[in-house]
Amino acid sequence: MSEGTLAVPDNSQTAGSDSLPRILIIDDEAAIRESLETLLSMEGYAVDSAENGELGLERIAEQPFDLVLLDLALPGRNGIEILSTLRERELNLPVIMITAFGTVDNVVDAIRGGAQNFVQKPWDNEKLLADIRTAVARYRAEEENVQLKRAFRQRYNFPNIVGKSDVMLRIFDLVAQVAPTRSTVLIQGESGTGKELIAKALHANSTRKDKPFVPVNTGAMPTDLLESTLFGHVKGAFTSAIAAKKGLFEVANGGTLFLDEIATMGMDTQAKILRVLQDRRFMHLGGVQEIQVDVRIIAATNVDLRQAVREGKFREDLFYRLNVIAIELPPLRSRREDIPALVTHFLKYYSDENGLSARALTPEAMRALVDYEWPGNVRELENVIERGVVLSSGGTIGADLLPGHLTGSSYSSSLLEHSPDASLFDIMEDIERRIIVDKLDRCNGNQTEAAEQFRIPLSTLNQKIKRLNIEIRKRSRD
Repeated sequence: MSEGTLAVPDNSQTAGSDSLPRILIIDDEAAIRESLETLLSMEGYAVDSAENGELGLERIAEQPFDLVLLDLALPGRNGIEILSTLRERELNLPVIMITAFGTVDNVVDAIRGGAQNFVQKPWDNEKLLADIRTAVARYRAEEENVQLKRAFRQRYNFPNIVGKSDVMLRIFDLVAQVAPTRSTVLIQGESGTGKELIAKALHANSTRKDKPFVPVNTGAMPTDLLESTLFGHVKGAFTSAIAAKKGLFEVANGGTLFLDEIATMGMDTQAKILRVLQDRRFMHLGGVQEIQVDVRIIAATNVDLRQAVREGKFREDLFYRLNVIAIELPPLRSRREDIPALVTHFLKYYSDENGLSARALTPEAMRALVDYEWPGNVRELENVIERGVVLSSGGTIGADLLPGHLTGSSYSSSLLEHSPDASLFDIMEDIERRIIVDKLDRCNGNQTEAAEQFRIPLSTLNQKIKRLNIEIRKRSRD
């Protein structure tokens, strides 16, 4: 933290999604402040104001805000200097600059300094309100993501895993429960769903976390090379074995060996893996001496192993040895409510990695991402966001920067039906409304049961139902 006494307010207390968005106006003209206060108050915002930059900084230190409208020409320190102070003190609060004397240099300075937008007086009310809605919605989504990660860090050690849907929360609980044990785990799911991330989380939360985590893609090697890689070999075991070599089972001793795409292994290799699971012993290729190891095996596959067993392509005894604890990862299309949080996570990661200012999606782009079926799952979404960040020339990523098959797809958009000018805040509210309505329908209108399944207090669910104007419907039970 740089010099100064500006505190970072606790956004988790007063800047949540259930409270009115708070906006601070910093402008030395009383008429401007009054005009903006009237406009914003009529739109449902909580508004505060300050007549100069120093007073504005004091207000920010006293309470959290969702956005600042900052005049460029202020007495004493100008708006660019106040913006610089906010960024130096690591406050990511969105700022929209306002001025009567807009120049290209001013715009460049403001955007480089971290301003979300630059508005010239006299402004267009509708455009200004649209800019504010977009900036506030993005900021709240980012803050929610930060708080979600903070909660995960307090409860789990799950780096880079993002999700708040019911199915993902159940998986997190299962991982936390299973991780400290010695049990073998089988992770199943489509390609790109994050199987290796789950395997790493199991290792990181186990008693083996200080020992090696060794991943190997068993489908990327021919049988001979795979067995040499796993079990090692003695000198002269085969033509190119000019020296003895340790296998990954020895490298992972005391830790975890992650066998990805395990369904691709040949039957002979499967038999050797089975013996290690049973006896914790193996031999180097070409060797005669047994080697004992203490290795936890986590296996993963994107195929149905039960079907592979029925077809004679996978050993039944090995399947049961691996399937002690089964974790089924859902495809992204079945947990669409996680997409906004994943987008926020990847936007920040790739903006930081490329040394760019924070990027945000337009409402149209977000709609396209939520509507898409994601055959490549989270990995495909990550690639799309990285592409958008790299190709973007400004602070926003529009639908024009998304791959054509996303924006021109024929997939059903039944999840979201918005007018073209819907804001990101409107879209996220619609997603939340549909999720809650669906859950209430599944619980036959029982709010207590729905709150328990959402893992939130009943009072919080009641507040959301009221805010989103959700009608409670009950089915008759025949």
